[in-house]
Amino acid sequence: MPVEEQPGVRTGLAPFTLGGMAPPQPVIVYPPGDDGGRRVRVGERFLGMAYGLLDVADFLRRAGVEEADKQLVATSGAIEWRGGGPDTWKR
Repeated sequence: MPVEEQPGVRTGLAPFTLGGMAPPQPVIVYPPGDDGGRRVRVGERFLGMAYGLLDVADFLRRAGVEEADKQLVATSGAIEWRGGGPDTWKR
């Protein structure tokens, strides 16, 4: 189910930037599950299960972070990576 169709998921979290300023809501990528997927959350909103950096970038773009791409997701200090960094996708 696309992020914008999931019950309880708010899209359009602008203003929200990862380039230079801390976002108003924390972005958290949780440790990989058994299938390698990682839960992605912005504030109290669950955005989905990511299986790579492109998924995280896509979730953030749908949430209003237009500049989100693979490079920004991998290097931004505004994303809290739990259980391994942006290169960790398998348990």
